Amino acid sequence: MDQKIISLAAEKTADKLQEFLQCLKDAELTSLLQKHAVKGKSPGALLKGIFKGSPCSEEAGNLRRLKVYKYCIQLVESGDLHREVASEITGLLMLEAHSLPGSSLVELANGFVDAVRDGSLVNGKSLELLPIILTGLASKKENLAYGKGELNGEEYKKQLINTLCSSRWDQNFVIQLTSVFRDVPLSTEELEFVIEKVLRLLSKLDLQEIPPLVYQLLLLSSKGSRTKVLEGIIAFFSQLDKSHSEEQSGDDLLDLVTVPSGELRHVEGTIILHIVFAIKLDRDLGRELMKHLKAGQQRDASKTMCPFSIALLLSVARIQRFEEQVFDLLKTSILKSFRDLQLLHSSKFLQNLVPQKSCISTMILEVVKNSVHSWDHVTQGLVELGFILMDSYGPKKILGGKTAEASLVPSKTPSQQACKLGANILLETFKIHEMVRKEIVEQILNRVVSKTSSPISHFLDLLSNIIIYAPLVLQSCSSKVTEAFDYLSFLPLHTVQGLLKAVQPLLKVSMSMRDSLILILRKAMFANQLDARKSAVAGFLLLLKNFKILGSLSSSQCSQSIGVTQVHVDVHSRYNSVANEAFCLEILDSLRRCLGQQADVRLMLYEGFYDVLRRNSQLANSVMHTLFIQLKQYYEPKHDLLPPLKLETCILAQGDQIFLQEPLAHLLCCIQHCLAWYKNKVMPEEEEEEEEEGFQQDLEDMLESITTRMIKSELEDFELDKSADFSQATSVGIKNTIYALLVMGVYEVLIEYNFNIGNFSKNKFEEVLNLFQCYSRLSDILKEKAGKGKSAMANKTVRSFLSMKFVSTLLVALFRDSSQGHEESLSVLRSSNEFMRYAVSVALQKVQQLEETGQVDGPDGQNMDRIFQNLCEITRVLLWRYTSIPTAVEESGKKEKGKTISLLCLEGLQRIFHTVQQFFPSKIHQFLKALDINSEDEGEDVNITQRATFQIRQFQRSLVNLLSSQDDDFNGKEALLLVTILSSLSKLLDSSSPQLVQMLSWTFKMCKENSLEDASFCKGLMNLLFSLHVLCKSPVSLLRDLSQDIHGQLGDLDQDIEVEKPNHFAMVNLRTAAPTVCLLVLSQAEKVLEEVDWLITKLKGHVSHETLSEEASEEVSLNRAFEKAAILQLGTLLTAFHELLQTALPSGSCVDSLLRNLSKIYTILTALVKYYLQVCRSSGGIPNHMEKLVKLSGSHLTPQCYAFISYVQNIQNESLSCAGEKKKEKTAAVTTAMARVLRETKPIPNLIFAIEQYEKFLIHLSKKSKVNLMQYMKLSTSRDFRINGDILDTALQEQETDEEDERVADQTAASEQRKDNQEPPKKKRKKK
Repeated sequence: MDQKIISLAAEKTADKLQEFLQCLKDAELTSLLQKHAVKGKSPGALLKGIFKGSPCSEEAGNLRRLKVYKYCIQLVESGDLHREVASEITGLLMLEAHSLPGSSLVELANGFVDAVRDGSLVNGKSLELLPIILTGLASKKENLAYGKGELNGEEYKKQLINTLCSSRWDQNFVIQLTSVFRDVPLSTEELEFVIEKVLRLLSKLDLQEIPPLVYQLLLLSSKGSRTKVLEGIIAFFSQLDKSHSEEQSGDDLLDLVTVPSGELRHVEGTIILHIVFAIKLDRDLGRELMKHLKAGQQRDASKTMCPFSIALLLSVARIQRFEEQVFDLLKTSILKSFRDLQLLHSSKFLQNLVPQKSCISTMILEVVKNSVHSWDHVTQGLVELGFILMDSYGPKKILGGKTAEASLVPSKTPSQQACKLGANILLETFKIHEMVRKEIVEQILNRVVSKTSSPISHFLDLLSNIIIYAPLVLQSCSSKVTEAFDYLSFLPLHTVQGLLKAVQPLLKVSMSMRDSLILILRKAMFANQLDARKSAVAGFLLLLKNFKILGSLSSSQCSQSIGVTQVHVDVHSRYNSVANEAFCLEILDSLRRCLGQQADVRLMLYEGFYDVLRRNSQLANSVMHTLFIQLKQYYEPKHDLLPPLKLETCILAQGDQIFLQEPLAHLLCCIQHCLAWYKNKVMPEEEEEEEEEGFQQDLEDMLESITTRMIKSELEDFELDKSADFSQATSVGIKNTIYALLVMGVYEVLIEYNFNIGNFSKNKFEEVLNLFQCYSRLSDILKEKAGKGKSAMANKTVRSFLSMKFVSTLLVALFRDSSQGHEESLSVLRSSNEFMRYAVSVALQKVQQLEETGQVDGPDGQNMDRIFQNLCEITRVLLWRYTSIPTAVEESGKKEKGKTISLLCLEGLQRIFHTVQQFFPSKIHQFLKALDINSEDEGEDVNITQRATFQIRQFQRSLVNLLSSQDDDFNGKEALLLVTILSSLSKLLDSSSPQLVQMLSWTFKMCKENSLEDASFCKGLMNLLFSLHVLCKSPVSLLRDLSQDIHGQLGDLDQDIEVEKPNHFAMVNLRTAAPTVCLLVLSQAEKVLEEVDWLITKLKGHVSHETLSEEASEEVSLNRAFEKAAILQLGTLLTAFHELLQTALPSGSCVDSLLRNLSKIYTILTALVKYYLQVCRSSGGIPNHMEKLVKLSGSHLTPQCYAFISYVQNIQNESLSCAGEKKKEKTAAVTTAMARVLRETKPIPNLIFAIEQYEKFLIHLSKKSKVNLMQYMKLSTSRDFRINGDILDTALQEQETDEEDERVADQTAASEQRKDNQEPPKKKRKKK
């Protein structure tokens, strides 16, 4: 039968075929089709024959076709057919579908919709036919029955799509159903409907099914709605990441049900590749992605920026046309995120208002961590981003050549945090991805070598961290490191030191690298440039420190930590140690030649020898012998000759110029430290060897002889006395200055040496005191001469040679040693108040040096652990000394020159508290514990806040005692230092602790009750008040009270009005009100305005996003809270400005600052009005509190602004007229006055413009909201041409008087003359 159909179909006419098919029953036809299809025979010919014999023009043919279609769809869907057979049937059905009438297409389409709705689909193969049916249906123009009515084809298709998208889709057929819509022409509305449906289904699919579905979505997005597709995908994965991380950090049992992390990352990686591929083909998709993420950044970045979107951006950056846009977007997002965090941390007002969001830096580091799962397409972007951040936000060179080194201070500013993030990205990427390691190291070294003029400490820190992590891995980059060594001679010294310190672990691994470095250093040692020779010395000293010889003492003081991976390499076998010994002795031989070079090179050598000994004790004999020979050149061997040192050989004369050749004090300092270390560490182990004791004994004898003879020597023996010339203009003066500094240095070195070897002997301490007296005499002469000559030396303090360790030991001995055995000897030193003050002032100098440079002179000067220990010791002593003997007690005893010891102690404490927070933030608890003498009895549960509170209370008592003392001579310096210390300590308090609230109330009370006319103390205390206040609540009410006090103290603009003095704060008095308190209030008001501006920007972002947000109700309530808070802040600030605008402020900074702040507040008010213009569309009106704010601005701000502008211009006119009167005497005074007037009146036009803009947008808002807001605003009066009402009235009255005179006298000429004479009085009056 089937053969007959096929044979009849082959004939030219279809008449016989039609007759035959009409004779067949439907069951026979379907069984024929089934037999052919199931047996695997090709049913194509049979189907073609059936379709040929069933023309669409006849109803019977249409019905047959429809039945065949329905049956074939069932066959294909049953899954009983071979894939090829099913494909052939589907293909034929698709070809013939266009010829089906509308009713048949409707029936078939409804069949598909019902199958989807009922979940009766088996394999979804038949769905390939649905797009053709829907497309055919859309092209039908005739009306088709739909329910009780009729619809045309296009409308029917729309209804079917609506029904289809409203139905529940079986999870297994989501991908096929999505692909259906690719080939169907869809309107924008239909497309959005379909995309929303598919995006909702993402969360219901298995992970492995998501990539193909996203692929279908991306293909669908070529029709439109690209933003919606991208937004939906990003939002889905953001939520998935969030819930995944929450589950991982939660209960371990959840791991049984959650998705494996690796699987999720692989799926995300595949989808990112799909999107990037789609962007390459469709440029508009890329544009929409950038547009969407940029818009998100303007609103709430946390909603668009997530690990997935960042990874996507970094992958898109590989497409050249989007590279620059991507990195610019990421840079601005990162900086904005850090700035927002900084703003939030500094304001309790914002913290209470804005919910805490995750920082973008944690998201980026999450991307780095996730990239281990074969995200190779992200890795290159991460490397580029890391370097972009480090290049853009690294430390910058400041004017004067100083640099803000990032490595010394923990990251605080947004730029520093961004730079740190860049370094972290590169370090973590280096750890994870082997393929980019070489590139990262090369790029770092390129920057180190090429950026000689800008600071590169951040790159050196990164290089050091990378090498510590994996020195063996970096052997593959050894050629690049060796290449960098070639540039050592041309690099600045600090760069060379940093680079060599960073690569030091590599030198232990690679012999070839070490050999090439030694060759380069040898060349550099004989280079013409001084810096190159210093670099060579620095390099050799570093090598000596780090290549230990067998038998060297193990030192726990190593500042260069050694990573785990190095331990396997750094094993000193016998061969290694022998090689190291030969290697080190060879280097020492090279360094001995440096002792004949310039003073700077020798200085480096002397400063480095102690560290070499401490780390490599087997070199002790060689180093000590070298130093001994060097000292002998300058030592006078005859014991009866004075002075004991040949100073003339220490200087070098070249023509008229005098140079220091030998830094003798540094040489002696190095010798005494090395000798002390040698006696303590090496001597006990080598007692049997007498040979070594030779030079050690000789050195001790020499130092003893030098001490005795230096005490006996008079200043004349060194050609230095009061009559000597110390001016820097003559060669004799320079020579004498060099001599004086050398001698003073020698005295200091001998003081430390004799104290250390004295073992609390009375004789030795007498020698120490004699040495100090000699030092003091010379120091006084230098100070006196420098003061007279007003030279550079007057402001420059001479660096002390005492080591920090010795300073702490000396202070403990002088102030805290109460043992009876030491009492007699220490009384010698304690008898000299000058010596005790000297000890404290040196401690202060050391702390100051640490604060400025991050290190101190002398041994262990770069060892932060040792420095910290010494700091704790020094702080304990200074704290005890200050609290035990107050300044008032000390001053009442005897008057001395300079600062008292107590004041020096207080200054030292102030610097130490600041320095510890700057350099040792992780050790603050340990530091505070060390200060508390009773801390040993307490448990570990005492936190930082409690310990800081204990110290705060001590200083609060001191300040209260100082302020309550009845002395007429108030010590402002001490009070200011105490306030500064309290400010430093207050930063250690937890912002949510009751101790902070207690401290705020105490400060509040101090400002309220104490009336002192010391401006600097007032400024310090007020700053403390504000800094504490913002951590507890908003300071606007405080600003209002202070503004009222300022108004009360300075009086009103109208001198006839007497202002009531509210006296909220006694600290505000006539002396401190302006400029001190006024400027503080204005600067704080500026910060409040910044916060309000930030809030309004957030609000605007929410408005533009509101239509897209699903969490509309939550967002609306947040917006209302933001609005109310911003309006309340502005309202209270308006009242503060209302007071200040009526105050007779003195001309200058106060007026200037107030005018600028007023411009800002009007700009922010305008921004708020613009926001309500946007909101009006949805909410239909403006809230009452906004209306009240507008009313307040109209009654309390704008009129006062114009009055204040007139007042400012009047004062300027007066100052100009005063200057004009003296014009003949001083033209310069007039020019200066005019310049000042121009500068101070510059903000006035800006203010007027800001007011007018505000009023302009208020008019717009009035029209839109149907509320007359302009009823509260008065007409503006201040223009380039303006009429002053009071002066006009006076002028009119005078004119009336003139007219009466005219009528009486009836003389026209006389009246004209009178009018002319009346013009000057008007002007004078205006000036009044």
